[in-house]
Amino acid sequence: MSRQHDVILRLSRRVGWHQALHDPAVDPRNGLRWLPELRRWQARRLQRSFARFLDDPRRRAAAQFFLSDVYGDHDFARRDADIVRVIPMMQKLLPARLLDTIASAIELGALSQALDLRMAEALQRLAPRGRRLGQDLYGRAYREVGLPRLRAHQIALIEEVGTGFGRALKQRGVAALLAFSRGPARLAGLSELQGFLDRGYAAFEQLGDVEGFVAEIGEEEHRAMQRLFAGHPAPFEPD
Repeated sequence: MSRQHDVILRLSRRVGWHQALHDPAVDPRNGLRWLPELRRWQARRLQRSFARFLDDPRRRAAAQFFLSDVYGDHDFARRDADIVRVIPMMQKLLPARLLDTIASAIELGALSQALDLRMAEALQRLAPRGRRLGQDLYGRAYREVGLPRLRAHQIALIEEVGTGFGRALKQRGVAALLAFSRGPARLAGLSELQGFLDRGYAAFEQLGDVEGFVAEIGEEEHRAMQRLFAGHPAPFEPD
């Protein structure tokens, strides 16, 4: 079995997992009252954590790509639908490294959703009548959910996606392939998938030190995770 085939199989499974976790008919926890507030709170937290990247002209696009396409509060249903439609074609057109990175991005989204659903359940238990989320309540729910290994894997996936895009999109011929596919993708109704790849390429093209940027994010998220589990009063503040 070729590596390309292995990657396509992984991609197909991750898309199926991602779609099931976001489907209220499959997982009724999508209707939990705390879920929208949790997502809003986490999106605002990420914006604050990424502030210095967003203020840096060279790193702004990469930071925005993480917030909007990789690790933010965004609906990826259309992108996933696009991927399902073109999976047989993708293994012929895209390099295995880029396909593997796309699979990691979808796995990150699925894992984040799975953890968010557990967080929403915990918040419902801890504050059944509450409506606004604060840092203290977030930390209590985080510790109640636990799962430190999955939290660490979530951060590893963030690093994997960033590094993967940085390397894969610099491969010879990828830029020309993306440019060539824009017209056909638009005509075929695959604009979400094409936009995801185009934004990733544009973001990492202008980013000089990809590994340094990704490592910095990983270090900060690891520190925040450790502080949350330890009950630190300000887990997201810099040292």
